[in-house]
Amino acid sequence: MSSISIRKVFKRYGSLGKGKPGLQVIHGIDAEIADGEFIVIVGPSGCGKSTLLRMVAGLEAITEGEIAIGGQVVNGIDPAKRDIAMVFQNYALYPHMSVFDNMAYGLKIAKVPASEIRTRVEKVGAILELSQLLTRKPKDLSGGQRQRVAMGRAIVRQPKVFLFDEPLSNLDAKLRAQTRLEIQKLHLDLGVTSLFVTHDQVEAMTLAQRMIVMNAGVIEQIGTPAEVYTSPASTFVAGFIGSPPMNLLKAAPGGRDGHLLGIRPEHLVPGSEGWTVTLEGFELLGAERLLYTRLGGEALVVRVDESLSVPAIGSRLKVLPREGRTHWFDGASGKRVA
Repeated sequence: MSSISIRKVFKRYGSLGKGKPGLQVIHGIDAEIADGEFIVIVGPSGCGKSTLLRMVAGLEAITEGEIAIGGQVVNGIDPAKRDIAMVFQNYALYPHMSVFDNMAYGLKIAKVPASEIRTRVEKVGAILELSQLLTRKPKDLSGGQRQRVAMGRAIVRQPKVFLFDEPLSNLDAKLRAQTRLEIQKLHLDLGVTSLFVTHDQVEAMTLAQRMIVMNAGVIEQIGTPAEVYTSPASTFVAGFIGSPPMNLLKAAPGGRDGHLLGIRPEHLVPGSEGWTVTLEGFELLGAERLLYTRLGGEALVVRVDESLSVPAIGSRLKVLPREGRTHWFDGASGKRVA
């Protein structure tokens, strides 16, 4: 079993003196990750997602709470003894070593027999399409190939848990998309419990079996990508997940006192009835257009098919929310109410 339990975990740095606690960056997080599950921790820069991952790895001390891997509490266990493997944003490859030796290094340190090392490295090299590159040095590889070597180095160790800390951030958009597919295939093949940290919501939606959405050191929502997208638990989640994000209106027609109305751009339909909006601009995105409109004093984005004839900027048009596709949030707390 390689489940992960995160129970009431806090993290504080330093002290303000005179008995005052230091800066608190993680605020009592609880999460249960099942054996073999692929979880993506997503949130903006500085929300605490990498700190949480590093506490699971043992690279950061826990101030309060406990973390268990495979049912064993690991708070006091060294990182090297937790049977985890990490893949970082920085490939951290040894420049003087070949691809084979970079992938084999950890196994050599662990005194794995040479014959088994060769078998493991060659097998993983084939999975990652690195077989023809095993004799090359990192300087002779592309960024995507280097990242695959870094993943291969983790995979050959056959750990209980994989931890990914924004591993695709250094790749261009095309390589990121390709590498996401490779990571999906790897998880299907290996079935190893994985935690993947990213600030990119597209990566989160693409890779996750379930997502942990973090904000300012707390968990805003845990759920499948579909659950998080269709039923965001707060205005933060509604505004962070989705591109463009959900429209949040303070004074929508038919609104409720003290509540915000949420409606995704694709759930607004232009027609002969509905809300009257003013077109301020538009953006062509291949098969669709984004219409930037204004409803009273509030901005409203509408996503439509590219075949729709767009009126002149400054024109008025009507848009109608699709039935059952609106969301209501408490105006003070931001929490979902309906």
